[in-house]
Amino acid sequence: MDPVSERLRLRHPQKIDLSLDRMRALCAVLGNPQDRLPPVIHVAGTNGKGSTIAFIRAMAEAAGLKVHVYTSPHLVRFNERIRLAGELISDEALSAILDRIEAVQGVEATVFESTTAAAFVAMAETPADLCIVEVGLGGRLDATNVIERPLLSVIAPVDLDHAEFLGTRIESVAGEKAGILKAGARGVVARQSETAMAVIEARAMAAHAPLTVMGVDFDAWDERGGMVFQDQDQFFDLPAPGLKGPHQIANAGLAVAVALELDLPAEAIAAGVAEARWPARMQRLAAGPYGEIAGQAETELWLDGGHNPHAGRALAEAIGERQRKAPRPLALIVGILANKDHGGFFEALKDTGAHVFTVGFEGAAADPAALAAVARGHGLGAQSSSSVEAALSRALRLGAGRVVICGSLYLAGEVLGASPKTWPV
Repeated sequence: MDPVSERLRLRHPQKIDLSLDRMRALCAVLGNPQDRLPPVIHVAGTNGKGSTIAFIRAMAEAAGLKVHVYTSPHLVRFNERIRLAGELISDEALSAILDRIEAVQGVEATVFESTTAAAFVAMAETPADLCIVEVGLGGRLDATNVIERPLLSVIAPVDLDHAEFLGTRIESVAGEKAGILKAGARGVVARQSETAMAVIEARAMAAHAPLTVMGVDFDAWDERGGMVFQDQDQFFDLPAPGLKGPHQIANAGLAVAVALELDLPAEAIAAGVAEARWPARMQRLAAGPYGEIAGQAETELWLDGGHNPHAGRALAEAIGERQRKAPRPLALIVGILANKDHGGFFEALKDTGAHVFTVGFEGAAADPAALAAVARGHGLGAQSSSSVEAALSRALRLGAGRVVICGSLYLAGEVLGASPKTWPV
């Protein structure tokens, strides 16, 4: 655990308690920094938030804008969560702001609330042209939703996750995500299921928020090795997204729709699509200890942090695309948090033909032996392993030519922490 995470763990409640009351009280003492931010793009959704933000940021920076970004969780260093005008917040600045947060009396803020308040203070006090803020969990009661006047509200694909907080029905999850829609601020919405879209439209109408919807007002698709974007007024022939996997076409398309709302030039949009980078999203690992071990065996090694059934389906699609182009024996090294839908994740991957090696990681990871049993129950050959390194060695001994480490951003963080040159931020 990095020093900042340990500091927060020791000084703030670890609970997740979705509410805006404490956050509003904390921000009020701090001078309501959320009201002093540069124009805000507020992003919610179950999957694709981080990738969509990476595309938006790349496009905006290609246009010469200075961009703040707040995302979570971090992978290796806590500072990854707060990017100020293009640069990660320094250790010194972060420590000083956390001192100010912790000096507030009478508000028992959670770790995420304290983190979010720190980000808002830092971003309010640093000049920039644009501010992109990712929802932590849900939307309606998420700490970031003290932002009352966003420039745009963005809703990435909605699916089931965090059932203990958001419920087990798509309607309830969509309602929470749509809680970020605000009067007068346009909502830019990814392609959704009919059920989720009906809830989002109802919420938008109640909030007096106009919508621009993928599949209705605009769309994007792959074509001739690149991608095409079209809305009701224009057509863009764009390069292939810098992030890998067929699902990134949709994330890039959503980001293009946002970029057009910002009036970014076509050249910046094209550059941002091609140049976006976001670690642990179908990321090729060639450097570092794991990449070197795989490279010596002439094996492709990939890393993906998707951790729910929807992300599993996207991962299966990305793997399938690579397997069709260049078939290789496939292995998955999988570690997942104990509270996730393990069966749904493996169900999404059952047709890949992969052999599965399950592993643990620091924190509330599922037991590897129990996880392997779930994988076998979904038709996958699976066995538990003591570590990523041991699992990779076993996969290579079995002749795997393509290995994907997946199942959790926490696992991805451990892998990248061992390979610092492999996580561009």
